[in-house]
Amino acid sequence: MAAGETQLYAKVSNKLKGRSTPLLLEPLLAMGFPVHTALKALAATGRKTAEEALVWLHEHCNDPSLDDPIPQEYALFLCPTGPLLEKLQEFWRESKRQCAKNRAHEVFPHVTLCDFFTCEDQKVECLYEALKRAGDRLLGSFPVAVPLALHSSISYLGFFINGSPADVIREFAMTFATEASLLADCSVKPCTKQLHLTLAHKFYPHHQRTLEQLARAIPLGHSCQWTAALYSRDMRFVHYQTLRALFQYKPQNVDELTLSPGDYIFVDPTQQDEASEGWVIGISQRTGCRGFLPENYTDRASESDTWVKHRMYTFSLATDLNSRKDSEASSRCNGEFLPQTARSLSSLQALQATVERKSVLVVRHGERVDQIFGKSWLQQCSTPDGKYYRPDLNFPCSLPRRSRGIKDFENDPPLSSCGIFQSRIAGDALLDSGIRISSVFASPALRCVQTAKLILEELKLEKKIKIRVEPGIFEWTKWEAGKTTPTLMSLEELKEANFNIDTGYRSLPWACASVKKIKRKENGSW
Repeated sequence: MAAGETQLYAKVSNKLKGRSTPLLLEPLLAMGFPVHTALKALAATGRKTAEEALVWLHEHCNDPSLDDPIPQEYALFLCPTGPLLEKLQEFWRESKRQCAKNRAHEVFPHVTLCDFFTCEDQKVECLYEALKRAGDRLLGSFPVAVPLALHSSISYLGFFINGSPADVIREFAMTFATEASLLADCSVKPCTKQLHLTLAHKFYPHHQRTLEQLARAIPLGHSCQWTAALYSRDMRFVHYQTLRALFQYKPQNVDELTLSPGDYIFVDPTQQDEASEGWVIGISQRTGCRGFLPENYTDRASESDTWVKHRMYTFSLATDLNSRKDSEASSRCNGEFLPQTARSLSSLQALQATVERKSVLVVRHGERVDQIFGKSWLQQCSTPDGKYYRPDLNFPCSLPRRSRGIKDFENDPPLSSCGIFQSRIAGDALLDSGIRISSVFASPALRCVQTAKLILEELKLEKKIKIRVEPGIFEWTKWEAGKTTPTLMSLEELKEANFNIDTGYRSLPWACASVKKIKRKENGSW
């Protein structure tokens, strides 16, 4: 480390020696982590639990910037909750669908109270205390209802907050800035201009009328709890693009990044000269490592997706000051001030939604060999005596046994090697998403049963869930057009080939009838 950095860390250590070690920091120090890296991990994860900080430290073990004394940037926002937030999020989705993405979509609905500022890692707890003090001081005068007035211009659409409610909110921001300066030695700039909640910004002029119509449809009569939320971001990547990984990627070379679905990657558009077409150079938020990655494995993410929420102060809707204070006091946890009733109701609604929601996932089979090698694929991989061999690496390693021999594969082809890989990737993505699978139905086509089996293997469910073969979802389209019905593998043959088939499942009569009807149409007898 440079001499300046050493002095900074020594300064931090000396300050910690003069007081008791914070509860979150103590277990990390006991594991042997240096003070500065432990504090950095806590700040990067919102100082929620030592466990989260520990995971962050393990993920960043190869981060070249781990020892750099770069603090987080913090900002304070006033955020709506409840029905108003739901309507604003609905506006976000609909405006993006009808008028494309604009700058407002980069951040959640909010009113900026204090612009981004820096705070040393060892003083973050002081920011939480500053937020608490400012909230307690303005709790009694905070407006029960915050009036929102729609304002529109050629490149901006949003709600303005005016009058005495705006004055109280500005006073809260100034109080926080003062307390943060005293307690955390931070230079905080509170918002002194027009308070506003942005709905759309830097959009195409011809979209203004549509956006205004969508904004006027937002009902403002709903009561709303407002929360003052403290967020942080990594100041190094403020002007970078943010990508979200959609698929898992395992590096093929030492200069490539490992990707897991949901990972965020920071990409500097001005530093892509070394990247080949279809690739980008980025820095993983999860690991801090830099490397190449395939761009088609990612999608654009919003700017605020990588921000970390630290603490929030909720201004209760209760009109009686004493009841408001009692309610908040009973629910304070790690600097958060949430009315107990609202929190319980929210948890109940989330539980009900989880119980009631059921989904059907429709998955296409992986790549099939005849799509790559043509209709004569079987002639390319069979010997004169009817045995299978592998002429190309994209052919499967082997084929299951069929009672009538290899000829029946001609119209019931298996997955290619690439198709097998695609199926496993799909299963791996489902596993990472946390989706719970209860039943699996597959077309009797071999490629579909193979896809289902491979997905279940990645989900670790291949022994728990049996595949229900359903003829009604067999696709009889151009690939299967012909005068004869493809000879499909029987349930017994599939079981013999080590497919976990539900032999007790019986297809619905209408499903089988649909297959026969489509067959007659394809054969010209409709």
